[in-house]
Amino acid sequence: MTLKTLLNETHRSLGAKMVDFGGWDMPIHYGSQIDEHHLVRRAAGMFDVSHMTVVDLKGARTREFLRQLLANSIDKLKVTGKALYSCMLNAQGGVIDDLIVYFLADDFFRMVVNASTREKDLAWIRQHAAAFDVEVVEREDLAIVAVQGPQARALVAGLVAESDRAALDKLGRFAALDVASVDGVPLFVARTGYTGEDGYEVLLPQAAVVGFWNALLAAGVKPAGLGARDTLRLEAGMNLYGQDMDESVTPYEAALAWTVALDEGRAFIGRDVLEAQKASGNARQMIGLVMDDKGVLRHGQKVLTANGEGEILSGTFSPTLGKAIAFARVPAGEPGDVRVDIRGKEVPVRVVKFPFVRDGQPQPGINA
Repeated sequence: MTLKTLLNETHRSLGAKMVDFGGWDMPIHYGSQIDEHHLVRRAAGMFDVSHMTVVDLKGARTREFLRQLLANSIDKLKVTGKALYSCMLNAQGGVIDDLIVYFLADDFFRMVVNASTREKDLAWIRQHAAAFDVEVVEREDLAIVAVQGPQARALVAGLVAESDRAALDKLGRFAALDVASVDGVPLFVARTGYTGEDGYEVLLPQAAVVGFWNALLAAGVKPAGLGARDTLRLEAGMNLYGQDMDESVTPYEAALAWTVALDEGRAFIGRDVLEAQKASGNARQMIGLVMDDKGVLRHGQKVLTANGEGEILSGTFSPTLGKAIAFARVPAGEPGDVRVDIRGKEVPVRVVKFPFVRDGQPQPGINA
């Protein structure tokens, strides 16, 4: 049984090529993935991400619960509307999922988790929430549209009630705000994203999503599919769950050490494993690669380093850079001269710091 968002027919009417994405029938592109990628980097594009799962957590002990559930520290969230990116770990320190959580009130937090991990995430959250009397509410009544790119915020502002525009304009990065549309539809607007560009992710009632999408179209925002979303997020140095990390990988092995808070007195799930790993050093590391030769780096290709073999995780042709880029997981230590086995031929690649692209521009050292 393939799942569909309420925008499914709208995508088809816009000429989308649809594919199965984690059990959902989703648009991969609307004619040209590369054009959609450049559109987001240079102007604005919109993505239907209603397949993602919104979970509301309510109860007096919700913050206490999240202190235990998440590897990052929920205590960083002191201002209403602020958001935190974190991994949710199993007892072995492996990543069950990566997610964003918003602080809305002392007894009310909102989470957005990945579509492909919905069932296991909800089961895990509910299992651990019970001891804290936290109510776990899956918000199936909400759809999500992401509008991303240098012009995204200005174009969304035109669809928001005039009385809310000044407050929305002041919204900081990685924060969210409740506003209304010009038609009076409640919008939860988050200044987060998965493309490396500025913009908003708009949560709104399912019943209003087709009208909102069409209003964005009329305002000049063009649709973009999951293909462009993937090349954009890899250029931006952002992990994809299931490809760059999973339950057998710790945050330290996925270049996500910055999301782990070993704050005093907080016994989060998997902490002891992470502390031991930090003390003894990681066996594996995640690195960024650029290939200056022609060709494409793809998931599963063998990577040869001075310390042994690894493999390509996410790999793609970068439309912004005009060359192949990838994440790879390789043995720890200085990797030396790195090569990738492409159909039996060892092709040289460069190890680089990521993100590869920020604010539409190649980062220092990415272009040889």
